[in-house]
Amino acid sequence: MSKGMTGPVTASAEKVERWAVHELALPGPAGGNPFADVELRVSYRYRNRVVTVDGFYDGDGVYRARFMPDREGRWEFVTSSSTPELNGHRGELSCVPPGPGNHGPVGVHGAHHFAYADGTRYDCIGTTCYHWTYESQEVQELTLAGLRGSPFDKVRMCLLPTDGMRPERLPFAGTEPGEVDVSRFDPEFFRHLEGRVADLMELGVEADLILFHPYDRGVWGFDRMTPEQDAHFLRYVVARLAAYRNVWWSLSNEYDFNHDKTIADWDRLLQLVQRLDPYQRLRSIHNGTKMYEIFSPYDFGKPWITHQSVQHWDGAEVGAWRSCPKPVVIDEIGYEGNAGRRWGNLTAQELVHRFWQGMTLGGYVGHGESFVDRETRAWISVGGRLYGESSPRLAFLRDFMAGLPRKADGDVDGTRCVLHYLGDRQPASVELELPGDAQYRVELIDTFAMTVEELPGRFSGRCTIPLPQRPYLALRGVR
Repeated sequence: MSKGMTGPVTASAEKVERWAVHELALPGPAGGNPFADVELRVSYRYRNRVVTVDGFYDGDGVYRARFMPDREGRWEFVTSSSTPELNGHRGELSCVPPGPGNHGPVGVHGAHHFAYADGTRYDCIGTTCYHWTYESQEVQELTLAGLRGSPFDKVRMCLLPTDGMRPERLPFAGTEPGEVDVSRFDPEFFRHLEGRVADLMELGVEADLILFHPYDRGVWGFDRMTPEQDAHFLRYVVARLAAYRNVWWSLSNEYDFNHDKTIADWDRLLQLVQRLDPYQRLRSIHNGTKMYEIFSPYDFGKPWITHQSVQHWDGAEVGAWRSCPKPVVIDEIGYEGNAGRRWGNLTAQELVHRFWQGMTLGGYVGHGESFVDRETRAWISVGGRLYGESSPRLAFLRDFMAGLPRKADGDVDGTRCVLHYLGDRQPASVELELPGDAQYRVELIDTFAMTVEELPGRFSGRCTIPLPQRPYLALRGVR
């Protein structure tokens, strides 16, 4: 205990990596409804910086609080609670340098890009596995193995089940429709979820947690909870999970398909997450309008939104969406597979094409697979195995984008590199407008064959580049 500190000391100066999780556990009352009746807060102090986190009840008379230190050195903490057993506990921790692979949380870099807290560029090539943590242990391990060998560094995943699911555990107490108590939580469900979030962290994968969705359709009642019940749920989720550096918040998937909530409701809930989260993790909300017919996303210009999470089929729209000074992430652009719906039966060539469209314009694009006749069903729903041909091509794209020269704001440096994607067209030649004050070597990239070929000669000013007549080519001119 530091000189001048009083009260019970519950922890010695434990060593915790910068951007890792410090956890405090305290015994407390188990009677009544401790999820709702007992409040616990812990204030962590580093010099003149104070970060206050909410604690949570973890069952069996145990309360916990989690904290992510972001400064190296000595932190002191003290608890506050109206419950005497939980009030006035003091201690300290020693924050040490981060270990290998720990780059800190991802945040917005410049206007349209992302970076880790230590400055390392974050590429944001995500995938969707909505309910993989609800599956069997075998399928979950297959999912992690698939991610380990993939280019994906973000997973979109749901906390709540759909109407047709009957899982063994839910976030709330109870397992049958009509019998769930949304005022109480199932700590075992959350312990399992946290373990999977930690597994993703070990793989260098961000967990984009979808907090609500419209696929309950009144069966469980989670899509039409009261404002007080929504807030109770969000407080618990943020208290348990915000300290994990790889967590993002997606307030809802296809929010506009939920007719029980208005834009004002979503505004209020997004602002609540903003207030509750001491680390200000990345926050967005995802549209569900019929993307081939109409496009009316949430207003991403609102100050509680950190980035644009978009559902749309055309990556060429990224240039227009960048008028909003926030990163553009097309989390749903269509899926490789053979599902009956047109969003779910893209060829690998078409999905890779859409990725190149969006990313060469300065946006980010998300992957998914929806093969419905394979051993582990659709990857977008349950995870399991990756069967498609797009994944290795997206790894090639990831490496290609990582090798481009960047300006300080994250955009490609046009004075050093010119990038031109030709898409699904196959012209015999293309005209490029290169700066006339320098010579450029030009490389031909076959985005599906994953080849890079330097063209003979040097180029400057307006020049005509001959092309082989096949689609999905790109040109990179290097000064």
